[in-house]
Amino acid sequence: MNSDKVLSQIGSRVRMRRTSMGWTLREIAERSGVSSRFLSDLEGGKGNISVARLANVARALDVSLASLMPSEETAKPVVALVGLRGAGKSTIGKALAKNLGVPFLELDALIEREANLSLGELFSLHGEPYYRRLAYDLLLKQLAQSEQKVIATGGSVVTDPETWQLLKRRSHTVWLKATPEDHWKRVLGQGDTRPMANRTSAMTELRSILTLRSPLYSEAAQTIDTSSVRVSQAVKMIADTLKEDKVGRKK
Repeated sequence: MNSDKVLSQIGSRVRMRRTSMGWTLREIAERSGVSSRFLSDLEGGKGNISVARLANVARALDVSLASLMPSEETAKPVVALVGLRGAGKSTIGKALAKNLGVPFLELDALIEREANLSLGELFSLHGEPYYRRLAYDLLLKQLAQSEQKVIATGGSVVTDPETWQLLKRRSHTVWLKATPEDHWKRVLGQGDTRPMANRTSAMTELRSILTLRSPLYSEAAQTIDTSSVRVSQAVKMIADTLKEDKVGRKK
């Protein structure tokens, strides 16, 4: 990887982290001791920064230095399932993990454990920015491990640019796609009546969310329509793709 590409990737990651957190260049400059002008050049891929100064920027951005550094294409042992509730992430994720002989994790459960709060309590007390922060940090920890695993993510994970870029870069992402009607029926089938409680516009809202997020979900490495295939078929499709990728890397 040439130096220009390295600087470009570092700058992109710095900018993505800063903007996703709503921080200005001036704020990061004050926290890092690096001038706003140099930070602007850095984000534009033109700032040839030292490791020591980049470490200061990483601390100011509240991320690890390693998360800002580009990496060569490597194996992606983690499978990250994305999609709205009712897409089949838990069902297919558990079956896929069993097929591969690896652990299955649900990101929202990890977040609840870390915060010692239910998701409802977490959002009520701390809001969405705190949820996003925990989601990013926990995913970063999981992706830093060499252990293969399957992770079912929250439905909104793709709306946080930094976290979504992290997943696309460090895992095999799979969009489990379904029709709005199937999303609806599956959630109700799980015994959760909250989506329709006293909300006549719930289905309209579901369609709107799916329409807005579909362009982001479609950026996943693989898409599987769970309204058209059985669980066993979906598992085979993902497992076969992983095998093909592994063979391709060895060539």
